[in-house]
Amino acid sequence: MKEGIVLTLVLMLLAASVRSQAQSSGCWTKQQEQLIFEHVRAFPEQTQMAYAFIENGAVAFSGVIVESDTMRLVDNHQKVFEIGSISKVFTASLLTALVVEGKLSLDDPVNDHLPFALRDSIRPTFRQLANHTSGLPRMPSNFDAAVPFDPANPYRNYGADLLEAYLTTQVELAYQPGERSEYSNLGTGLLAYVLTQMTGLDYQELLEKYLFSKYNMIASTTRRKEVTSCLVSGLDQSGKATSNWDFSVMVGAGGILSTTEDLAKFALAQFDESNRELELTRLPTFEVNEQLAIGLGWHIVKTPAETELYCHNGGTGGYSSSIVLDTDRRNGVIILSNVSAFHPESPKIEQLCFSLLRTINQSLKEQ
Repeated sequence: MKEGIVLTLVLMLLAASVRSQAQSSGCWTKQQEQLIFEHVRAFPEQTQMAYAFIENGAVAFSGVIVESDTMRLVDNHQKVFEIGSISKVFTASLLTALVVEGKLSLDDPVNDHLPFALRDSIRPTFRQLANHTSGLPRMPSNFDAAVPFDPANPYRNYGADLLEAYLTTQVELAYQPGERSEYSNLGTGLLAYVLTQMTGLDYQELLEKYLFSKYNMIASTTRRKEVTSCLVSGLDQSGKATSNWDFSVMVGAGGILSTTEDLAKFALAQFDESNRELELTRLPTFEVNEQLAIGLGWHIVKTPAETELYCHNGGTGGYSSSIVLDTDRRNGVIILSNVSAFHPESPKIEQLCFSLLRTINQSLKEQ
């Protein structure tokens, strides 16, 4: 009973504070405040969420933190979170940057760029790795063979030697390539590994050369030691501090750390019609059903209003994230959080992202 009273009072204070911001940013509304409150209250003490709201190309930031059964506003747009599988969009963007440079074609098999032969002479293409149609399983079957295997940091010791051993002696396709699209961390991890092999640059160097420097993403990295001072601590599913994840050879599947400020810059670049390499990532390459298609990295959701939304979520042991963009309207929402992907309510973050974008689109429709 006490908690309910406190939360109600805090909601009133939050609403008053946020309304004062809304007058200057034009982004917050009463409906958005209520949506945020309803979703955040499901999460434990010290939960932190950072938001970027993009409306017609203009960006506003806000954030909340749960403390002592209350929620308060916090300025965290420059705070760093693990973004998990949103990294896959960046890996696909590296691929298309190299395509635009003429260094490869999407339908080239990756075999020629690997220092070993794949078992059974399978020949996945760059496109198939980027849109999850390669037939590769979600994870390699020898994933837990890493020594030691740490469930709190599961990718840490899965190195290139284990990936090579799997691909040369154990890999089995789950279905015929191109037959369907099934999400594969292995596929995107392999894609990033191939790109490093063919360029001679490691994944971080590729990101810096083609993406981070181009879009002034100064706080984004795969090297956690570089951002320790502004890193938000991850929480496990019970709300206790937990280990960060080190992705080793699978870094392209989920190893980037970033801020809402940096991701908003990357989102705004998606609205630039002259940006060929980013446009390539958003072109549909496989239709799952009438409501969902797959680009390169992006999932493409087709709405009843015939608008296409480009989205991806991410999750690690201590973080959950989501990004949804409406490029036609130049709108979007980005949420970063230290909610564990294993928390039973973590899907609420992606749900909130879509709901907040709907409020922005609806607001513009009513103007």
